[in-house]
Amino acid sequence: MSEEQFDLCLDLMRRLSPANTTANLARLVKLVGPELEDELFSACPVTNKDYLQCDYNRDEKSYRSPWSNEYDPPLADGTHPSARLRKLEVAANDAFEVYRELYYEGGISSVYLWDTDEKDVFAGVVLIKKVNNDNTSDNGSWDSIHVIEVEEKGPIGELNLSGNMTRQAVHDLPVEDAFAHVGNIGRIVEDMELKMRNALHEIYFGKTKDIANDLRSVQSLAEAKKQASIQAELVGKLLNRK
Repeated sequence: MSEEQFDLCLDLMRRLSPANTTANLARLVKLVGPELEDELFSACPVTNKDYLQCDYNRDEKSYRSPWSNEYDPPLADGTHPSARLRKLEVAANDAFEVYRELYYEGGISSVYLWDTDEKDVFAGVVLIKKVNNDNTSDNGSWDSIHVIEVEEKGPIGELNLSGNMTRQAVHDLPVEDAFAHVGNIGRIVEDMELKMRNALHEIYFGKTKDIANDLRSVQSLAEAKKQASIQAELVGKLLNRK
């Protein structure tokens, strides 16, 4: 195979989903022949994408990547989702990678799914992490963990999704096919994330601002007294109307 053909192979791999690198490489080697197998596999590692480690993707002392489905360090008998669930996991990781970029413009997201002992029930977790590390004095981070459980109740069916963080939410949603779970889970997580951000803004930031304003008014004393006088006058007129 010529150098031009090798470059074309690499260009094709860059255009394909990184979640299916191993399968795509195998198909490409089968197509072009085994003479460049070593070169292609060395030029296209299985995945170098970052992922989040937690108890949900840990087996012994190894952690499973949601992109390659492999354990690091390698683990021969590590736990993996079923073939059907793995397809959903890949689709969910692709979807939440887009979601994270839209909402956070960076960071890392990981989705892990696993089978349960109950029939037609699977569970999973959606992890999102964004750290402000732009070398400024404003340091902060956002970490969210959404644990979900899905119960399939039939070919059309309903969903029972619950997120366990500081609150819980249960929804019954229609499912046309298996991949509809990704969209349903996405809407649930998006709604919960918005509620978390609103609560953080209104309760914590809002209360801090109220306390600061009570301790140190931004108005002059004369302006504050004038405003209080106007308010008292308005209240008095309202009471006299009754």
